[in-house]
Amino acid sequence: MIDDAIGSFLDAIGSVDPLLRTLLAGVAMLLETSVLLGLAVPGDTIVIVAALAVEEWPWWLGLIGAVVVGSLAGESIGFAIGHWLGPKIDAWLERRWPSASARWRRTERYLARRGGPAIFLSRFLPVAHSLVPLIVGASAMRYRRFLAWTIPACLIWATAYASAGWLAGDTYRELANRLHGAGFVLVGVVAGFIVLVWLAKRVIARFEARHLEDEPHERTERGL
Repeated sequence: MIDDAIGSFLDAIGSVDPLLRTLLAGVAMLLETSVLLGLAVPGDTIVIVAALAVEEWPWWLGLIGAVVVGSLAGESIGFAIGHWLGPKIDAWLERRWPSASARWRRTERYLARRGGPAIFLSRFLPVAHSLVPLIVGASAMRYRRFLAWTIPACLIWATAYASAGWLAGDTYRELANRLHGAGFVLVGVVAGFIVLVWLAKRVIARFEARHLEDEPHERTERGL
């Protein structure tokens, strides 16, 4: 039964024109990385679903390219909005959304402390990847430096998710006619990747949180 369900699901995805499917994934990433839309648009899920239907390596490369371009476009929009409206957004959050304002200021301290590496790592952290471009735009960091750190992060992220989806879908197609329950293989590959990503995010988040936690202690020691 699971084979039939997954087969129908893959057929539905595969029925979408590959070019349109690739462009939609890029647009989804633009929306995810623009301002705070990443809180509502599940870009990682969309990329994996699009990759499940990839059958040839040129479309795999095309999907990676679309995801990277979409991510950079969205982050650039966030950077521009932060550059022009950052102080106003900060003030509005402080009045209307105190918890978000606290997250904003915490991220500001994080960026001031870690600089470029914080931009790179934020691509792999929930919420932060939507918030960081906005805050960096409101800071004194130049756009070129921002791009220098975020481009490799977007490339790694896009390659990982597109590859996981392609591997899962391709493995299922190879086994579907020879192995009963091949659908479980697809689910296992995707689930395994998601677990690895979750663990990696937890490790990165805990490691980076130490830098924020150490800041007050360092300031006290310096007499600040």
